[in-house]
Amino acid sequence: MSGETGGARSIDEVVAALDEIVDSCRRQASRNGYFAALYRKVTVRVREGIAAGEFEDGSRMERLDVVFANRYLDAYQRYSRGEPPSASWRLAFDAARRWRPIVLQHLLLGMNAHINLDLGIAAARTAPGDELPALAGDFNKINDVLASLVDGVKQELSEVWPKLRRLDRLAGDREDAVINFSMSEARGRAWELARRLAPLDPGAQAREIARTDLKVALLGRLVRDPPPLTRLTTWLVRLGERGSVPEIVDLLS
Repeated sequence: MSGETGGARSIDEVVAALDEIVDSCRRQASRNGYFAALYRKVTVRVREGIAAGEFEDGSRMERLDVVFANRYLDAYQRYSRGEPPSASWRLAFDAARRWRPIVLQHLLLGMNAHINLDLGIAAARTAPGDELPALAGDFNKINDVLASLVDGVKQELSEVWPKLRRLDRLAGDREDAVINFSMSEARGRAWELARRLAPLDPGAQAREIARTDLKVALLGRLVRDPPPLTRLTTWLVRLGERGSVPEIVDLLS
């Protein structure tokens, strides 16, 4: 799993690599396993969609998925070896060493780094230059894939924090709309990044990626360390969360 110059070469290899990370995090009781477990679930769903012909170009979608996943796999391996990953991934991985963030914060920190930074890079490298517009349809279909997983993830989180069920009943469809909208907004930003990167040469791409990484890391800090009222709320949630780290990883798997 050495990143963009190596790493996984098919979506099956991506799933196998994610299995290794999830198993390792479970054994080590590492909270990094939370996002890894969720990401494996998303990847399996995309693989099923490709097999079912849900995308306009299944082969291209698999290439996108593999390039996208290798960004995460490379960042995880770098961090595990004590080497610096991107700033946004370092923030997410460092947070896993802290007791305070709730499970949802860990998931959001991973999504922040992977969607707001990695996805745009992967899209631009899968469909560089003039090829990018043809990717738009399949790129947007990913929103439907993520939306289809929302109820399952909420059910799993309610096992960790039972009071979520009460909030879910009060919010109803409005909560789903907020979650789905947030995902859509993040993928919209990813597409804008892809549009900026696609026509650039490698040097200019690297500079734009570095600038974007700093912005994404800043957003991640707000997720990790929210304003005082939200911080109080997450602290109360954290006190009420149930289950050990390996149990929660299993639940999200």
